[in-house]
Amino acid sequence: MKDISVYDFFEAKKKDLALSLITEPETLNKRINSPHVNRPGLALAGYLEVFSADRIQVFGETEVRYLQSLAEPELITRMRDVFKTDIPCVIISKGLTLPPVAEYLANDLNIALLSSRLSTINLFEHLTRYLHDIFALEKTIHATLIDVFSLGILLTGKSGIGKSECALDLINRGHSLVGDDLITLRLLEDQLIGRSGKDFGHFMEIRGIGFVNVERMFGIERVRRQKSIDLQIELMPWQENMDYERIGLVSNYAEHLGCKVPIIYLPVSPGKNVSVIVEVAAMNMILKSVGYDAAEDFNRKLHEEIRAKTLHKKLELRPEDDDATHGKS
Repeated sequence: MKDISVYDFFEAKKKDLALSLITEPETLNKRINSPHVNRPGLALAGYLEVFSADRIQVFGETEVRYLQSLAEPELITRMRDVFKTDIPCVIISKGLTLPPVAEYLANDLNIALLSSRLSTINLFEHLTRYLHDIFALEKTIHATLIDVFSLGILLTGKSGIGKSECALDLINRGHSLVGDDLITLRLLEDQLIGRSGKDFGHFMEIRGIGFVNVERMFGIERVRRQKSIDLQIELMPWQENMDYERIGLVSNYAEHLGCKVPIIYLPVSPGKNVSVIVEVAAMNMILKSVGYDAAEDFNRKLHEEIRAKTLHKKLELRPEDDDATHGKS
């Protein structure tokens, strides 16, 4: 299970969240293992039956004013009961201050008290986005990710099939590289996001040449840090006896981290301009997103033509049937 130390969280976000540490540095040794944030209103009033103790606790103005209204013996009881649930830390919004006894109890029970100058709403939203990013499901696969017409196209296939060469041609045609060879997929708010699995730049390995630096060679406008995955194209060797999709009425999907992504199985053969086909696939998907499906349009027109020819044939046969009927009479 993923987790992050309170210390690492504090160091990473103290500037963005305008954080300062109230308690001793030793209180930063606990770990955060939940992507959610909690406001402990009922818990401070003594109801701990459904208290989410594994979450960062945010004290807004309501919580602070309530604690300030309590007599010291009751305040000590309420705070001790909450702190003993082993919460990871408390963040107080708007620069508000708790009674001094709360700081004493937090140090005694090893609970970090942090203060933020952000409003409660802004603090809550920033925390939620950050924690969801940290705790997002992820996996790394061998693939190449390209931004083509603002769509994230994931190129997959066996090693040596030509993913990098296709991506290089697409970059040369004006599109952008997200990552080559290793792509880390992350599920963020039900959306599949891809980024390079390498942390040292946008390098590509081109067989026969070696490594090239796309950012240095083509410019910073030809690289992206991350991109949502809109389409997967599986490159596969051409086989004569393989039944490939011809019309496009059937939709296939690949599944990553529980998220379904449209997939196209694209046969590759010598002399085939794969990069142009990838562009066409991207444009076709854009058309589908605005309500036009070429396969359905073609199928509809084909059926209309068949019906028209069938009707025309019936009309041609009808006079002969009438003559035959008069002859019999």
